[in-house]
Parts: sequence; structure tokens; C-alpha cells
Amino acid sequence: MDLNKTIAKVGAGIVTATVFLFALFLIINDPAGYYYVCLILPLGFLMMTAGLHNECKNDRKVAANIGLILAAVYGTFAMLVYFTQLTTVHNEQLTEQAAKLLEFGRFGLIFNYDLLGYGIMALSTFFTGLSMKAKNKADKWLKALMMIHGAFFFSCTFMPMTGMFSKMSSGGDGLGGRLALVAWCVYFLPVGILSFLHFRKR
Repeated sequence: MDLNKTIAKVGAGIVTATVFLFALFLIINDPAGYYYVCLILPLGFLMMTAGLHNECKNDRKVAANIGLILAAVYGTFAMLVYFTQLTTVHNEQLTEQAAKLLEFGRFGLIFNYDLLGYGIMALSTFFTGLSMKAKNKADKWLKALMMIHGAFFFSCTFMPMTGMFSKMSSGGDGLGGRLALVAWCVYFLPVGILSFLHFRKR
């Protein structure tokens, strides 16, 4: 058994399953559900990215290295955000000021960290896609989807600086934000599926 391929394939499966569940919990508006799912997603993403990094040829190793390092940075941000929601926010009585900073739905500090994490994830997919040498149609789609996904870096990183999310915290049910995230899930789900097929074939 090729352990490298197996771990990468399992990681791609985790990405596929968690992104699907993320969309489902967003649709039914179950924050606890998608907090749990988003705590697991970074592990699968890191395993999947490491598998693609392992296949990379020497002439594209710099791009692959950057992609893998950024995947680890994304995982750190994402796991801190959702672990905070499931522990400190869920279990403790927060002051109003602490709640503004730590509650994900208040669009404060912790929400901004989450967006930064997913912006870094987008850069990770861009560099990982750049490192790939696609040899069939499915891999060409995977490479294109990963590189185009890199564009999310700009919106995730710079939109919080405009203050638009802090204004959202004053009212509304967050439906627009949930729909935007569902749209992201629809885009990213094929990345997980195509990666799983990629490792299964190889």
C-alpha cells in the first residue's frame, strides 16, 4: 500500500465530505454544526495539499512548498477560530466586549481572523495548482479550479478592512452571508472530488 497516496486520498475525502456538510449546515442555519465541520476541514485540506506537494516535480517545488506552508497557516487560523467557538464562546459567560471580539456571528476580531485564514487558503490553492502538471482532463479542471480560487485571497483579506462586516453586526439575520458561503461550497466541492479521483487513479 502506498501510504502517501492513501493519506492524500483520505484528506481529499475529508475535504469533500466537510465542504458538503458545511453547505448543508449553512442552509439549515445550524452554527454549531458548521463549527464542528470547519474544525475538521483544515486537517483534510492539509493532507490533500501534502499529497499534491509530494507529487510535484523539482522544477515546480518552490510553488508546491509555498502552497503547503500556506495550507498549514490556514489550518492554524481556522482551527483556532472554530475551537474558540466550541469552547470559550460556548462554555463561558462572556462580557459584552469579549462577545464582540470572540463570537463569530458578531463579525468582530475572530470573524476577521477566519476570513484571513480562508484568504491564505486561497493563496495555498493557487500555488498548489501552479505546481501541478496536469496530464488529463480531470487534472486540468482541478488545476484551473485551484488557481482561480486564489482570487478569493483579495476579497477575504481586504474586505474586512473596509469595515463592511462590522456594520453588518448591528442587524440582519446573516442570510446574505450564508448564501455567499454556500456559493463558495458549490465552487470548492469539485476541488475535493477531483482531488479524490486524482489520488485514486494514481
